[in-house]
Amino acid sequence: MPTLIPPHGGTTLNPLLLPREERDEALKRARTLKRLPLSTREVSDLFMLAMGAYTPLEGFMGAADWRGACLEMRLESGLFWPLPITLSCGEDEAAAVGDEVALTDAGGEILGVLSVTERYAIDKALECREVYRTTDEAHPGVAKVMAQGAVNLAGPVSVISEGHFPETYRGLYLRPAETRALFAGKGWSTVAAFQTRNPMHRSHEFLAKVALEVCDGVLIHQVLGALKAGDIPADVRVRAIDWLVANHFAPGRVIQAGYPIEMRYAGPREALLHALFRQNFGCSHLVVGRDHAGLGGYYGPYDAHRIFDEIGGGSLAIRPLKIDDTFHCFDCRGMATGNVCFAADGGTEPPGEAERHRAVAAVATGDAEGQPCRRGDDGKLRISGTRLREMFAGGEAIPPEYSRAGVVAILQAYYDSAS
Repeated sequence: MPTLIPPHGGTTLNPLLLPREERDEALKRARTLKRLPLSTREVSDLFMLAMGAYTPLEGFMGAADWRGACLEMRLESGLFWPLPITLSCGEDEAAAVGDEVALTDAGGEILGVLSVTERYAIDKALECREVYRTTDEAHPGVAKVMAQGAVNLAGPVSVISEGHFPETYRGLYLRPAETRALFAGKGWSTVAAFQTRNPMHRSHEFLAKVALEVCDGVLIHQVLGALKAGDIPADVRVRAIDWLVANHFAPGRVIQAGYPIEMRYAGPREALLHALFRQNFGCSHLVVGRDHAGLGGYYGPYDAHRIFDEIGGGSLAIRPLKIDDTFHCFDCRGMATGNVCFAADGGTEPPGEAERHRAVAAVATGDAEGQPCRRGDDGKLRISGTRLREMFAGGEAIPPEYSRAGVVAILQAYYDSAS
């Protein structure tokens, strides 16, 4: 029988969502407790804890784990963890060590209960410098940290509700135990996670197909938590990706799912977190492209590649698939990368799609040396989700090299309805 990669830090998942039969009684009791409203980031972290994506954490981190995650990417136990998972409150909040507190969203819905084991203050600037590599509050992740309350509360949590996600994203909101069951049912032992917060354009499609040269299957894993202004809603992305998978991928090789995290845009550190929790979902590989989880000019385009080489063996079992800048090359007559060139020599025809995927996969896994693309920037069409959104917003025609026709039609209908 094929064997999936173990969860991070052990052999079993640790979901913190209470069993269904215990939730009504837990909610009754929670209504008698002092209530603490969570930020949107804290809510998303609570839901990740609920589903077991943050296995083996038991709740929100204490001071030693916060400091270790910031400075050394290690918890007090020595377990690898690349960024802090914390909950804050105001200095005058009356939650003392030993108390239980009901955790709510901004609308007042009770989501779970925290058993307070520690209250502590943090150095917010230190967290920002270490995790985000900047203290610039124009960075949304930094702004979130600086807006936190003066005190962090730590302790185990019991989650009562996952909010609107299970119903809103029925069939898409898959927990780690569920993706693992799906992979096992298909006989997969190796699965590549492809992270996206955008509909998939031709570069995304190319990356996913490269991953299929390495793994039994691909999990197209969508961000369902809060995104940046202007990002395309999840339901539109789902329709576009469903069309692409149905029409341009081999049957039975791709699963689409979503998860409730709020992006931090922490670049290299967030790439490591993405790898860690994808290991919990059962993925053996993570596709790491150019500027993974980055934002603007805060990180170098391949910092997220390099950080996997810096963390040391044994930190993570999941492996990165490091893929260089991707673009449509007019000399190569198709998709290429910055380190794999397919330009035709003389009368030789450039290779077809399958051969391209295999060649890039060999370089991504270290089985082959790369060869820089010989064409200058004037012969390349660079493809990005940001530029695609600009073209739709400006009423520009979308080149076929940029996105498949069916995806364009779905996105055009969305922009037309929103105008």
